[in-house]
Amino acid sequence: MSSAAPAAPRLPELRDALSVRRRRLAPPTLALVTLVAMVAVGANLQPAILTVHGMTMMLMSAVPLVIAALAQMIIMAVGDIDLGVGALVGLVTVIAATWLATAPALGALALVGIVVLYALMAVAVQLRNVPSIITTLGMSFVWLGLGLMILPTPGGAVAPWQSALASWRPEGVPAPLVIIAVATAVVALVAHGSRFGVRLRALGSDARTLTRSGRSTLATRVGAYVLAAVLLIVAGLMLAGQTRTGDINSANNYALITIAAVILGGGTFAGGQAVPVGTAFGGMTLGLIGVLLSLMSLSSNLQSAAQGLIVLAVLAGRVLTERLTR
Repeated sequence: MSSAAPAAPRLPELRDALSVRRRRLAPPTLALVTLVAMVAVGANLQPAILTVHGMTMMLMSAVPLVIAALAQMIIMAVGDIDLGVGALVGLVTVIAATWLATAPALGALALVGIVVLYALMAVAVQLRNVPSIITTLGMSFVWLGLGLMILPTPGGAVAPWQSALASWRPEGVPAPLVIIAVATAVVALVAHGSRFGVRLRALGSDARTLTRSGRSTLATRVGAYVLAAVLLIVAGLMLAGQTRTGDINSANNYALITIAAVILGGGTFAGGQAVPVGTAFGGMTLGLIGVLLSLMSLSSNLQSAAQGLIVLAVLAGRVLTERLTR
């Protein structure tokens, strides 16, 4: 007796599936289109941007921001928000330019301590129901105080290996694109190619489902915070390598910009979504705004206002795109 052929998917189901796919692809596509448009405008103002050296100089400052945005994406995937991103990245630059350069063992111990504190933050959020906004905002003052205690004014000097890493230039390819691609690929592998990534997104979308499957919500949140801490440490080391010094205020604007990068790239405040490629596009786009405004010779007094308006316009474009793809 022959077995029955599997039923073909119904037309409404196909339409729903295609609609969902369009909604998922729309934000990363918008971020990519915006990024390409900004590069085109910059190239029109300064044609040398399209060379390998020009792209390297243009994108280098976006590397730490993109890695920090990937860390913010991990936190937002579980439904939380980290408002201490900028202060922590600044603290890492301070540690890199002082302890890590002069007493590597002490510097490494300090970086491990940051990871441990992030794990304890996750415990506080999960077991004590302390909102992540309050927890991370409070810790941002701790990071700031520690940074000022270690290095009250910008200064210090990074280790030679950090300088060498920051000055690495592969043949024929812009170094920032290589670093961003590797970081994004690693995070994408964790978020979408591992069981932990499934638990990560499940915690943000429906924690009860994760609990019913026998998985620990505490372990998942701790894992997310630890991964985010590692990424933020890498971002801080990259920033210190570029500036060759430590400055607790060097990444003051990272908290809000990384959130905007995640949202622009396809993430949500509600959690449950991790879009590494979209977040990388969003981070590069927002990182290029300052470069583009400088090429336009816009007054420094107006750059912050113009940057805010561009961010609002891009995010409004995402809302409009989502409505059109429903």
